[in-house]
Amino acid sequence: MERYKMDRREFIKKLGLGGAAVGTAAVVGCKGGSQGEAGHSLQDVPKGQMTLRENHNSGDKVSILGYGCMRWPTKKGKDGKDEMDQERINELIDTALEYGVNYFDTSPVYCQGQSEHATGIALSRHPRESYYIATKMSNFSPDTQSKEGSIAMYENSLKELQTDYIDYMLLHSIGGSMEDYQKRFVDNGILDYLMAEREAGRVRNLGFSFHGQQSVFDAMMELHDTVHWDFVQIQMNYLDWFHANEMNSFNVDASYLYDELTKRNIPVVIMEPLLGGRLSKVNGSVLRMLKAKEPDRTAASWAFRYCGSYPNVLTALSGMTYMEHLVDNLHSFCPLKPLTDEERSYLEDEVANEILKYPTIPCTACQYCMPCPYGLDIPGIFAHYNKCINEGLMASSTQDPEYQKLRRAFLVGYDRSVPKLRQADHCIECCRCLEHCPQKIEIPTEMHKIDEYVEKLKQGLEL
Repeated sequence: MERYKMDRREFIKKLGLGGAAVGTAAVVGCKGGSQGEAGHSLQDVPKGQMTLRENHNSGDKVSILGYGCMRWPTKKGKDGKDEMDQERINELIDTALEYGVNYFDTSPVYCQGQSEHATGIALSRHPRESYYIATKMSNFSPDTQSKEGSIAMYENSLKELQTDYIDYMLLHSIGGSMEDYQKRFVDNGILDYLMAEREAGRVRNLGFSFHGQQSVFDAMMELHDTVHWDFVQIQMNYLDWFHANEMNSFNVDASYLYDELTKRNIPVVIMEPLLGGRLSKVNGSVLRMLKAKEPDRTAASWAFRYCGSYPNVLTALSGMTYMEHLVDNLHSFCPLKPLTDEERSYLEDEVANEILKYPTIPCTACQYCMPCPYGLDIPGIFAHYNKCINEGLMASSTQDPEYQKLRRAFLVGYDRSVPKLRQADHCIECCRCLEHCPQKIEIPTEMHKIDEYVEKLKQGLEL
C-alpha cells in the first residue's frame, strides 16, 4: 500500500552568522556525535538507571524519556532528494533501547510519510516486548476520512511498523472543533472500530493528542466515562504551564490540561517539552538565570526535568535527530532528579516571564505547514527571525548605534539560512498552510511582516 503523505517536510538547514550561527536542526539540536551539548559522554550514562513510570491502565513500565519519531535524520539519495538515513536511525534506536528508552511515538504522516517505515525497520531488529509503539489515526486528508480509508491507514501502520498490535493509539490532533472530531472519528465509525480493536487486544491503549480550544478539551473529558481514554498527549512545558493562552489565544494553559487529566487519573504524555527548541536555545539573560542555579545543567535539561517532575506524566517526548540530543537527555533521565517545588516555581514564574520579554513567533518547527506550494521554507524563516529576537540582533531604529552591525547580521544570516527563492517575499498568501498549523499561527501575516522588515533593512528605511 502506498504510504500516506501529508504536507510535511523535515528540514535541516544552517541558520545564522559567524559565531552566532545555529542550524534549523539546532532548533532541536546540533551536529551528530557521541558527545552531548554540555560535554556529556555516552560512557558516563549509567545503564539500567532510566526512570520508569507505570501506566496504571496496562501495567506498562514506560521510560520517562520517550522518543519522538518526527525528526529522523535524512541524507541525500541518488536522485538528490532527501531520504531517511536508515543506518543512523538504527544507531539512534539501538542506543536508546540499550539505555532504557522504550517508548517510540510516530505517525503515518511524519517525515513525509516515511517515519513509520523507518521506525519499523529499526525496531523490528529487537524483541517486540522490549519497546512500546505509539502511532496515530492521522486522517486529516478527506480521502482518508471514510471508514474504509481510516481502516486502511491503521492497517498500513501495522504493516509499516512490522507489528500485529499497537501499544498506544492516538486520535491525532484533536482541538480545532468538535465538528472536526465528529467528522474524522465518530460519523465514520472509526472510534468504535478502534475501541473494538482495543477490546481485541490489537490496540492496547487508546487516547488522543490535543492542540486547541478549551471547549473541545472539556467535551473530550466528558466522553471519558464512555470511551475511557487510557492516556492523553498534551503540549506541556514551563512556558506553556501558565502562559500558553497568553501567547496564543487558541491554546490552553498546560496547568489546566494537566490538572483536568490528573483529576480523572488519565496518564499524560508530553509533546513539545522544549517548545520547538525555544527552551533549549534560550537567550543569554535566561541562560544566566539557569546557570546561576546549576552551572553544569543545559537549558534543555532544565526543561526536561521540569516535565518529568510531575507525577502523572507517563513520558516526555523528544525528537532526537542527533546522537548528542540523546546523550544529553539520557543524562537528565538516567535517573531523573526531580526538581524541587522551589525550582519548578522559579521556572514557571521568573524564567518564563524573562522569556516572554522576547516576542518570538510561536513556531515549534513541527513542519506540518510544509511543503509550501510556492517553495517557502516557513519553519526556517521563523527560526532565523526568532533566533535574532532571542539574541538581541533586531535593529529597532536606523538611529541605533549598532544599526549597521545588526542590519548586516540579520540580512547575511537570513541569506545563509534560507535560500533566496524560499524567503518570505515569495509568499502569495494562498493560505494553504493555515489549516495545518497546530499553533494557529497567522503564517501569511507573519511572512508579510518579516518581508517588510527585510525590505526596510535592505533599503535603509526607518523601521
